[in-house]
Amino acid sequence: KLLLDSLTRSAKHFNKSEVECLVNLFDTLVARASSHYAGVGFDRTVFRDTLYSAFGMTDDVVLDRVFSIFDKSNNGYITVVDWVEGLAVLLRGTLEEKMKYCFAVYDLNGDGYISREEMFQMLKNSLLIQPADEEPDEGVKDLVEIALKKMASTYLLVPFLLQDYDHDGKLSFADFEQAVRDEKLLLEAFGPCLPDIK
Repeated sequence: KLLLDSLTRSAKHFNKSEVECLVNLFDTLVARASSHYAGVGFDRTVFRDTLYSAFGMTDDVVLDRVFSIFDKSNNGYITVVDWVEGLAVLLRGTLEEKMKYCFAVYDLNGDGYISREEMFQMLKNSLLIQPADEEPDEGVKDLVEIALKKMASTYLLVPFLLQDYDHDGKLSFADFEQAVRDEKLLLEAFGPCLPDIK
């Protein structure tokens, strides 16, 4: 009961009965886990399988990053607190929470910026069909340039951090946030890391 009350307070987007359902699902996933974390949480494999089956998330890079974001203590497994609080943002988070979450997914090395290389890695799996006369990586490089230009075009009227003054090909959170506030479709600009509306 104390855990349930505590989780309901920390996962403010769920009511008590919803938190209880999520805890029951967590217990089911822990029981299914055949790792040495059984009893306290479940591992990356169970997490990835769950996100795949529940939300259709298939990109390995995205799934690994989402796992890292859920696993706040960086111990290699998802606890019940990680599970409920992570799902609160993933499923019902505010725009601000989702922007922070998506930015963290895309910031592969955790340095506070999304670099061209990180954009390239995230977008690499987005291209399903390559034209026969084009190098596969060229299409991804083109997408990175388009994304940077789209995010930078927001600031033509109001110069701000997104404008890449030093041409280092990086986006800060402030850059990302402003671009998303101006065009919500840019929230998942570098790959699908949120469940669709269904």
